[in-house]
Amino acid sequence: MLTDIFAYRYLNYPIWKDFTELELRLLNQLYSVVEEAVSYYDANGKSTEENIRKWKTLHDSLARELGVDELSKRYYSHIYKNHLGQNVPSNGFFSWNYVCESFLKSEYCSRRHTPDKFMKERISFIELAMRKRYEELKVINEGLPKAISDAKRRDSVSRCGVQNTNSISDRLKSWNQNLNDSYLSQVREINERFRRAKVPLTLNNGFIQVSTDEVVEKNIAKPFWNLVSDSLWKNVDLDMKEALDRRDSNDKDPALFAAKALESTIKIISDQNGWSSGKENGASNYIDNLVSRKNGRYIDPWEAEILKDYFRKIRNTLGHGPGSNTMPVLSTEQTDWAIESSMSWVRTLIRRSL
Repeated sequence: MLTDIFAYRYLNYPIWKDFTELELRLLNQLYSVVEEAVSYYDANGKSTEENIRKWKTLHDSLARELGVDELSKRYYSHIYKNHLGQNVPSNGFFSWNYVCESFLKSEYCSRRHTPDKFMKERISFIELAMRKRYEELKVINEGLPKAISDAKRRDSVSRCGVQNTNSISDRLKSWNQNLNDSYLSQVREINERFRRAKVPLTLNNGFIQVSTDEVVEKNIAKPFWNLVSDSLWKNVDLDMKEALDRRDSNDKDPALFAAKALESTIKIISDQNGWSSGKENGASNYIDNLVSRKNGRYIDPWEAEILKDYFRKIRNTLGHGPGSNTMPVLSTEQTDWAIESSMSWVRTLIRRSL
């Protein structure tokens, strides 16, 4: 099974030129965050079958993508002297979290790796671990409404006729909020660690990506990722990640995927509000649904014109074969503009529905 990892996505995008004390410190700090997010031990300090399985999956997924049997040596065998001075053999297997930690904190060797390759492989582990936690929380959050409904029924039975000041449903909501708050705090710490280590990276919705403009990241990208983290916008999230990955790896037509993300947003808003007829032929018709006076003018006519022009100039230009004409290619600056404009539009369109 293929796994999307940071090292492969940014294979041809140089980030690290040297491996210094700064990089060593960063890896140690990031691993500490992972230990909090994906714990190997329970509250009693014991490893559970579920946690062992999680870490084994993390190990195996990354090892396969890196083309190795083990991230770090797992089997150990050595001789030690007991209290009687006798030589005693000892052998066994290190725990999965120990193997992963040993890989992440292994000594850098310039004969085997470049600094860039060494760091990218280890950042890939951080990404996989944080993505696993992100996906776990998505499942928990999606099941929360049903869990609360079930809890309220139990509350009504157990506290019939008594004012409930500490209901199961309230405790469930608090528990869920604490889980999400903890994860968001961990993400913020990782992004701050990147910033302090002067690494142009940011973690959003389970993926670590290049971020070279702090103003854009703070005012456009971060609000965008927060809004599309809900499962309703999963296709928007996926297409925008693809756009960024293609831009950063100098792959073909990244702006096309940004346009797809924007088009999905417009379609979802139209569908969710009951404005779609099923006869729409493309983005233009869905934009008409949003600007329609009958539908309450979700957007103004001037906004509709700008949106339609975006699709005419970006999506249509890149999405159709040029025939005998020159293949259309956007410059780096134009690609950045197309992606950032799409993010900005998605952000403002979703906010209006909240």
